[in-house]
Amino acid sequence: MAKDHVDAVEALRESVSRPFEQARAMPTEVYTSPAFVEEELAHIFRKDWYCVGRSDALADTGDYVTCDLAGQPIVVMRDASGALRGLSNVCLHRMSTLLEGRGNTKRIVCPYHAWTYNLDGTLRGAPAMTQNSGFCKEAYALPEIRCEEWLGWVFVCLDPAAPPVAEQLAEVGAMIAGYGMTNYAETFYEEHVWDTNWKVLAENFMESYHLPVCHAGTIGGLSKLEDMICPPGRDAFNYHTILKDDSLAIAMAHPSNDRLQGNERRTTFLLALYPSLMITLTPGYFWYLSLHPKGPGQVHIRFGGGMSNDYADDADAQDNFVKLKALLDDVNVEDRGCTEKVFRGLCSDLAVPGHLSHLERPNYDFAKYLMAKIDAGRAKGRAQ
Repeated sequence: MAKDHVDAVEALRESVSRPFEQARAMPTEVYTSPAFVEEELAHIFRKDWYCVGRSDALADTGDYVTCDLAGQPIVVMRDASGALRGLSNVCLHRMSTLLEGRGNTKRIVCPYHAWTYNLDGTLRGAPAMTQNSGFCKEAYALPEIRCEEWLGWVFVCLDPAAPPVAEQLAEVGAMIAGYGMTNYAETFYEEHVWDTNWKVLAENFMESYHLPVCHAGTIGGLSKLEDMICPPGRDAFNYHTILKDDSLAIAMAHPSNDRLQGNERRTTFLLALYPSLMITLTPGYFWYLSLHPKGPGQVHIRFGGGMSNDYADDADAQDNFVKLKALLDDVNVEDRGCTEKVFRGLCSDLAVPGHLSHLERPNYDFAKYLMAKIDAGRAKGRAQ
């Protein structure tokens, strides 16, 4: 049975008070307590930037994607001026949600009473409202949600005081400048729900310690543990790097790429942009997971990827990417099996967090981020 959220928060505080050299995995109740999820939603997902995908997937007027961020239905849309706009996805009449999934539309039509909105959120028309003397069409417009684009990624945020994405991630941008991440084209996008805690999947991404075992049938042999570098994390992100061998040619820098030199041409960055955007960035291709909790025991996953436009004119690029996507699907099957097993184990009364390897430094930094955000959110709440 999950401990209450006060115990979970205090257990996490005690855990992150240890230096990394003595660090253990996070306490089990941090993953299993429903009330701890409420802490995360209130102080993390309602306060930080959440990624809804890539901007090239929203290239045309009327392209949209929806999400539920900490219980708030949101739509991000390319409006008639070409700008990306975040809007409440709730009708201003009887409060039905409006759009679902991803797609393209000329206008936003409520599925309940057909109130219709323009792409900028202003009300276009409302049937059978002429007899209500208080109704004024011009008074209605869907509330705007903060929406920013950074290196081709699209983020939304519910907190008007959160620092801009580009400001928080300026160091990341400088670190990976030679990859030209803005110019990676999304080729696939899927949504999944797995039976594990969102942090289990995030941590699984953050460490490559598991690769030789969990991924023995796929990518486990492509990277060596001794080649993995796990620097200390930063306030808004952590990362580690691995060196790929040239058996996976599209993981290497394209011959036309003169921005990367030496080992940079085969270096893969695994970027964890807090709270929940995980990017595998190679010089040739990328794939990503954007995570959102569904209670303690499930995670909603936005899964996408594609190739660097450096490869766009290669005759075999599409064939290579089809093979890569098949590989990524197999990797996902392996990761799902591992992470769902971890959550089942976490729910055991006999589960005890073990010591972390030096290759799990990002997990330790992630735990410190979670604790810092919860503490900051609680402090702000007490001050108000």
